[in-house]
Amino acid sequence: MFKKRKTLWILGIGLFFLFSLVIVDSGSIQGVVRTGDEIYQQIRLLSEVFTLIKDNYVEPVESQNLIYGACEGMVSKLDPFSQFMDPTAHEMMKSETEGEFGGLGIRIAIRDGVLTVVTPLPRTPAYELGVLPGDRILKIEGKETKDITLTEAVKLLRGKPGTQVTISILREGEKELIDFTITRAVIKIESVPGAEMVTDKIGYMEIAEFSKDTPREFDKAWKKLEKQKMQSLILDLRYNPGGLLTSAVEICKNFIGGRKLIVYTQGRTEDQVNKFFADETAKYERIPLVVLVNKGSASGSEIVAGCIQDWKRGIVLGEKTFGKASVQSLVPLSDGSGLRLTTAKYYTPNGRSIHDVGIIPDIVVSVSTEVMTELMKQREKIYGLPEEAEKKREKEKVKDPQIERAKEILLAQERFSEIEKGVQEILEGVEQGAEKEKEE
Repeated sequence: MFKKRKTLWILGIGLFFLFSLVIVDSGSIQGVVRTGDEIYQQIRLLSEVFTLIKDNYVEPVESQNLIYGACEGMVSKLDPFSQFMDPTAHEMMKSETEGEFGGLGIRIAIRDGVLTVVTPLPRTPAYELGVLPGDRILKIEGKETKDITLTEAVKLLRGKPGTQVTISILREGEKELIDFTITRAVIKIESVPGAEMVTDKIGYMEIAEFSKDTPREFDKAWKKLEKQKMQSLILDLRYNPGGLLTSAVEICKNFIGGRKLIVYTQGRTEDQVNKFFADETAKYERIPLVVLVNKGSASGSEIVAGCIQDWKRGIVLGEKTFGKASVQSLVPLSDGSGLRLTTAKYYTPNGRSIHDVGIIPDIVVSVSTEVMTELMKQREKIYGLPEEAEKKREKEKVKDPQIERAKEILLAQERFSEIEKGVQEILEGVEQGAEKEKEE
């Protein structure tokens, strides 16, 4: 016979809902009573299950484990991006927003019920080994990830730097699982890891993610390119998984002025409607711009690409983006655990929701898996190579088709601008000649 304890706190919650009716107008009381009664019954059911497990399960179970399990279960029913975190996972999450943490160097999400790589972060262990956006992690250390939560996945993937973990991934177009044994490391994220001139007039800048330091690092990189006489820019947001919404907005402000709408968020309540506007003037409102994106571009990078696209401020080029257009609020809880909860969705200036849809580039330039893998390897800097080996590496480099196309577009714009300027000078000369003839 099962033992079953009465739980006094259930009665307390029920009384709370009943007494709360005094603040509701009389026309609404009946509906609130029904709602309160439904919630009471549902919480009572949860308490019954908790008590039965505590008293009758074959082995003793910690109450905290049951409560955490119930919290994780509740949140897992919402969406792939909401997450309950125990105190350890909560600390890890906070460290990510500060730009440094331990792990493999991948952003993950549950997509279509499967643990999926959103993007590998450049210059990290997973990136160096060739883990790609969209790879589905079906096993961790030989254990299947079916029905795994994000919290559980984080615990399994992270660990002491120098230790190894093996993941088995299913890649699009492949029939067999691919195993990667990855050495964990302290991941230090540079927001703007690359800035260089790709022609004598075209600059290139990579933004790896949007952290609190991104605007400062962007300004530093821009000054470097400006000194080298940059006249147009390729802004690379490929593999950028997002980050801080405010940092993405600050980057947009460099290119969009006139107090134009950059992005807005909308949730269930009025206080979750937030609009973000550009300043009156933008520092670089006229410089020709191409923004590169791919399926590893998510969240903040989609905000930037969508804003540039809607205002026709530049050309978005590459592949369709990941499609994560929701806002997660990180809420600390009483015992040090935390709740990452989706509280709103964001929309581009034209009112487009790109959640689960992504940004479709103005110009689509696809890259095969083989070429993408090779390009990722090439981006890694190798120091101390003998001169001959360095020359060989340089000679065997594969050209990046998306950067090459971006260069073609900017060179064409540059040439068109020169022609336009020449025509304008001719017209001005003709006008001046006509005026001179009139005077004579």
